[in-house]
Amino acid sequence: MFDTKGAPFVLLDVVCLVLGVLPLAVYNLGKVRPYQRGFFCNDDTIKYPFHHSTITSSVLYSVGLGLPIVSMVIGECLLVHFSRLKSKSGFGSYVAYLYKAVGTFVFGAAMSQSLTDIAKYSIGRLRPHFLDVCKPNWSLINCSSLTYIENFTCTGDPKMVNEGRLSFYSGHSSFSMYCMLFLALYLQARLQVQWARLLRPTLQFFLIAASVYTGLSRVSDYKHHWSDVLTGLLQGALMALLVVFCISDFFKPCEASRREADNCHTNLQETPTNGNHFESPN
Repeated sequence: MFDTKGAPFVLLDVVCLVLGVLPLAVYNLGKVRPYQRGFFCNDDTIKYPFHHSTITSSVLYSVGLGLPIVSMVIGECLLVHFSRLKSKSGFGSYVAYLYKAVGTFVFGAAMSQSLTDIAKYSIGRLRPHFLDVCKPNWSLINCSSLTYIENFTCTGDPKMVNEGRLSFYSGHSSFSMYCMLFLALYLQARLQVQWARLLRPTLQFFLIAASVYTGLSRVSDYKHHWSDVLTGLLQGALMALLVVFCISDFFKPCEASRREADNCHTNLQETPTNGNHFESPN
């Protein structure tokens, strides 16, 4: 049965989620131009050829969002089914725990991507393949002196040129690390069974390895500099740790255990005190 008392809290959560997504929406839907950074003619770090992504954005977001959400749906439902998790919520135990787990994950993902886009558009670092997609009119650029070139015109595709200015830091790296580390920590908290003693760390290893591979592919594809990838991995990891340990209740004491402790304490308080608890034998 729907508990109307929890509706204001759900509404507040939705508002917070919208605020978290707002910077992401503004930068991607508002056609905001990144910072127009110049370059040096002898800068070899931006002269690499353009390559298509090994890990495309569609694969990144479908796996990065789908795998943790599906895992949490299965995990929370199984735990509630076997009565390892209980809730007093009017939404029902299944919906309540799914709402908290998946909602927390999505909120953190939105925050992570918003932080990434704020950095990308504010700094405007040129990608390693920038000159290849920019195709500047070299006849109008004086490269004889080692001066910083700010006034130049790109003749390439404007959309690709705009993307070429969003190198720092790697969104693929930050998003993949956030999603995979969040799922690894979720498994650490929920997959507490004896037969998973080696299975759990094995799954966690491959999750982190997949994220690291995604970041390394951005360097080999000439999409990012190594420092972009390193910063992205660190940001994603930090965001996952903050969300899991400061927002979620994965590693907090079980509510059922607390209720049992409270009931035990209540029973002790209600024990009759009129007379001795122990009678002497006759």
